Amino acid sequence: MFKKIAFITIISLALIVASCGGDKTLVENDSTTSEVKKEFSAVTVDRFADIQVLRYEINDFDNLSLDQKKLVYFLSQAGLAGRDIIYDQNNPYNLEIRQALESIVEKFDGDQNSDDWNNFMTYTKQVWFANGIHHHYGMDKLMPKFSRVYFNSLIDQTKTSISKETTEVMFSSTEAMKRKNKNADVDMIQASANGFYGEGVTQKMVEDYYSAKIDKSAKHPVEYGHNSTMILKDGEAFEEIWKSGGKYGKAIDQITFWLSKAAGVAENDKQKIAIEKLIEFYNTGDLTTWDEYNVLWAQSTDGDIDWINGFIEVYGDALGKRATYESIVQITDFEASEQMKVVTENVQWFEDNSPLFDEHKKKEVKGVTYKVVQVASESGDASPSTPIGVNLPNNDWIRQEIGSKSVSLGNIIAAYNNASGSGILQEFSNDQEEIDRAKEHAELAGKLHTALHEVVGHASGQLNEGVGQPAETLKNYASTLEEARADLVGLFYIYDQKLIELGLITTLEVGKAEYDGYIRNGMLTQLQRLDIGKDVEEEHMQNRQLVASWVIEKGADGNVIEKITRDNKTYYNITDYNKLRTLFGVLLKEIQRIKSEGDYEAGKKLVETYGVKVDQAVHKEVLSRVKPLDIAPYRGFVNPVFVAVKDDNGKISDIKIENTQTFVEQMMFYAKEYGI
Repeated sequence: MFKKIAFITIISLALIVASCGGDKTLVENDSTTSEVKKEFSAVTVDRFADIQVLRYEINDFDNLSLDQKKLVYFLSQAGLAGRDIIYDQNNPYNLEIRQALESIVEKFDGDQNSDDWNNFMTYTKQVWFANGIHHHYGMDKLMPKFSRVYFNSLIDQTKTSISKETTEVMFSSTEAMKRKNKNADVDMIQASANGFYGEGVTQKMVEDYYSAKIDKSAKHPVEYGHNSTMILKDGEAFEEIWKSGGKYGKAIDQITFWLSKAAGVAENDKQKIAIEKLIEFYNTGDLTTWDEYNVLWAQSTDGDIDWINGFIEVYGDALGKRATYESIVQITDFEASEQMKVVTENVQWFEDNSPLFDEHKKKEVKGVTYKVVQVASESGDASPSTPIGVNLPNNDWIRQEIGSKSVSLGNIIAAYNNASGSGILQEFSNDQEEIDRAKEHAELAGKLHTALHEVVGHASGQLNEGVGQPAETLKNYASTLEEARADLVGLFYIYDQKLIELGLITTLEVGKAEYDGYIRNGMLTQLQRLDIGKDVEEEHMQNRQLVASWVIEKGADGNVIEKITRDNKTYYNITDYNKLRTLFGVLLKEIQRIKSEGDYEAGKKLVETYGVKVDQAVHKEVLSRVKPLDIAPYRGFVNPVFVAVKDDNGKISDIKIENTQTFVEQMMFYAKEYGI
């Protein structure tokens, strides 16, 4: 998915999921625009560690027909049926640990006011939120703040089962310390604790396996490794396919059970055929079938209901091959979608007028659609931490020949906005002019940058003939560079008079607001997500720091951006927005060249030079400035629960929404209903 950005009052609408074959964007807490701040109690469900859990609403669900409600219900059940898959993908010990934690939560009747119990519950919530024992964003292992002795006492009191080996993994300060390690100086496979590779598999084995397997001249290459675990079989690399009858087969059979019901109430034939092809993929595990499904799905643009379901994003794999399970069920917001329709209608103009080399531009941008939607249900890698924008499919040849779908998750963005304050903006803006500009324009700026990132950015550019897919050519740097490329498209055009001509904005102050926020976030505010001494490892954070630090360096001679120190605090002040836009275009041109030509060394140099290392003095400063604001760096959601109402004959007569569960209640409910 080239995923996720949006109309957020939160200035950096950050990440876009990737490949944006799936964009997944996590929102930064640099809130800027809400003039009337709603009370946190209106949307906040829980707060623990570095996380705030929110609730989102679905508007006008009752206006859907019965079959449409059934379609939403069946698709949501299909998504939740695969929930356990992401836990195992993230680490082979996760499910056993989660089940032990849930057993204790259910059965423990001792002192629940002690510090030990509170620490246990915090850890349990962190595991639920991260879909495993590693931080959902930073990838480092979550270390319990209760003792092994206390944990063993809980195990004994509740008669819970967990192996000594698994307990050791939980508490060890040396085992399984990083879910994904992208350090190019180590064996990234052996240094990563995810479940994509079996014992003894090395990075060289993986690279040699696919080097021999992939036909680089193929016009329609499949996404090799996309739906398999690589293990050793008789000493040789072997792909264990995720399919019915294979790995994750029990969960997949439940997914296809619900998908079959969804096909029976599809809104039109294109939807029905696409769902049936997805079922075929799950049954066979065939990657050509996966591409056939994605073509059908990309062409299925009519109807009010849509879905994302499958093995989607490759961010969890250091080599960018294996995809995590994800599901999003969505209902079109037609009014908001109509407002942004002009972007898709002019996507060819954007491509033709981009600063790319002519040979890297698409002569015909095909099949691009963009909608604002309401999320109805999320699961797998999309929950509890969710994107705010998505662009799929991820396979480059499909995007080039068929097209893609881009969506902004409107009700998710609204929930973020309702829970936001302006503390970060006040603290890190250089002057009152910057603050006022953000309050006036940042919400629209975020909305437009998201649209441009998803619709134009991920759809733009093309590979040179004979150049392999980015996962093969750019390897562990592919996702960071793709997100930077899409961000730069948005940044280049958001300060363009064309947006005024199209009626999207009335003043270029909107572009200035986005430039202010982007530099502020890339250099300062996103550092609140890192522990002191850490490098930047997550792809979206690397992308933002890369872009911001590169333009600051290259614009030094032209006095484009000033670094200001005042009262021992660091600020950035843009002095020439036109020159900054030109620099964004220069960097965009180079990153597209890197992608089009498959220039690994140039891509590596860009990311490692500008996107990874952190100024430790500034990092300490940021953490000290953020601490008094008491802002959770990460946010996520509980989902509404759909309840099927049946008549006297056992047939579904209505679907009702219940949206009252706490975070703990929802996680325990999911464990009972969807644990496979």
